[in-house]
Formats: sequence, C-alpha cells, structure tokens
Amino acid sequence: MRFTKMHGLGNDYVFVDCFSEKVANPVKIAIEISDRHFGVGADGLILICPSRKADAKMRIFNADGSEAEMCGNGIRCLAKYVYEHKLAKPGGPVSMGDKAEYPASLKIETKAGVLTLGLDIQGSTVANVCVNMGEPRFRPKDIPVKLPGKRIIEHPIDVLKQRLPVTCVSMGNPHAVFFCDEVEWVELDLFGPAIENSRIFPRRTNVHFVEVESKTRFRMRTWERGSGITLACGTGACACCVAAAITGRCGRRITAKLPGGHLLLNWSTDDNCVYMAGPAIKVFEGNWP
Repeated sequence: MRFTKMHGLGNDYVFVDCFSEKVANPVKIAIEISDRHFGVGADGLILICPSRKADAKMRIFNADGSEAEMCGNGIRCLAKYVYEHKLAKPGGPVSMGDKAEYPASLKIETKAGVLTLGLDIQGSTVANVCVNMGEPRFRPKDIPVKLPGKRIIEHPIDVLKQRLPVTCVSMGNPHAVFFCDEVEWVELDLFGPAIENSRIFPRRTNVHFVEVESKTRFRMRTWERGSGITLACGTGACACCVAAAITGRCGRRITAKLPGGHLLLNWSTDDNCVYMAGPAIKVFEGNWP
C-alpha cells in the first residue's frame, strides 16, 4: 500500500490515495501504522477517497483506530495532495472570510459536511491552505455534552479533584476549552484523558488549555480525542478562537500559537463561519507492507 506522510504544524498523518489504493481494514491499519515505534508514526490515518458531492472525500482515523468527524490540519494536507496529484480540477478564485481572496479552491467532503478550501499556490505546489470551517455550534446536544443550559460557557466541572470552568464548542467535532494563566504548567497528560473520557461527553472530546496573551493572540496546548498530546489541532484552534471571543478575552481575528507553529483564525462577522489558514507540508512517501 502506497502512502504519503504529511503534517500541518507537526500534527502528522499518514495519507492513502484511495483513488488508486484499497484499504480493507482502516481501523487496524490506523493503529499499526500510527505507532511511533513499530509503525510509520503519526497522529492517525487519513483516506483520500472519491466523492459524489465534492472534489474528494476525507475519512480520518485516530491513532487508536476511532473514526473522527474532521481534522483541520489534516484537511489542509489533503487539499494539497489532491491539487498536486491532479485528482480533481480545482475551482476558480474564492473569497474566504471578510474578502480574503485565494486563486484556486477545492471542496472536500467530511463527516462534518462539505467544506470549501482556498489554495495559496506557489509555482506548482500548494504552500498554504485556508479552510472555511463552518459555523460553530453551541447547543449541548450538537457537541454533544451532558450539561444544563443552551450554551456551555465557563460552566464549572470537577476534574481530578479540581473545579474547572469549561466552554464547549463543536466545529463538526467536540471541543472542551479551558482558560488558564500558563499553559506550560498544565499537566496535560493527566487532565487530557480524564476530561476526554468524562461521562459528560458521550462521544468523548478534544481538550484544550488556552493562555491569552492579547486581544489578538493566544497560546494553546491540546489533548486530541483518540490520539493524545499533539503539536497542533486545527478544529481545536477554531473552537478556542470562538471560546476566547464569546468570553470577551479576544476579538474575532486571532493568531493561535501552537507547539507546532501558528494558525491564523477569523470568526467572520459576514457569515458567522470560522476561517483557518496555515501550512501543509509533505514529509515523505513509502510502501506499507
């Protein structure tokens, strides 16, 4: 099986082109190929599949084999692969929030819906990708989270004998956001799995701790559902952008500083959608026996 390893800000995945390859058991392969000691090493497996409603379809399997709805860093890499391997003819210029223009576009089908992506093309390669991540969702049943109220904004929950205020947002997948004074102090390897697997999250959740530096910038660390500590999380950065804005800590245009690099975020007032822009990098290709 031919594969390509790619990453967005160090959030790395093994990609398989299912236009030409067949993957009979993606759950088993995701677990084996993601292992950083006995496999290729990755945060998960992403299948690039044909689609009847878009230019391509993304299926994402976490390192533990569970299938996720979306991945912001992964979808940028997938768009790069689709364009550079000519799997689909790209669309024309597209506006990506508050009149930001990109010269080419793709539509990618995900379990969170069909998303539009703007491509920053340099020569024959895609250097950066902007994704319309859609509108954030706040209703507990849409996240889902078992807490009372129409929105879960800084709602106190008990975690490891501590009471922490959580803000819950869905960006097509569930996110729990916690603001703190210093993200490096957070014992993410302890709090991450405890929150991810809490009973209040029936489909588990992604966990983020955020340190606000200014109205336009924050630092964040992530424990990803099914993968553990990762260097970046695109959907998570979007959820943190929304959480920072609705709690009055930041504006709607934010630079998110993740361990793997920076993402530019804009929760647009034009259409209420969150736009995320960042790089997509190819690492290497290989054959999985």
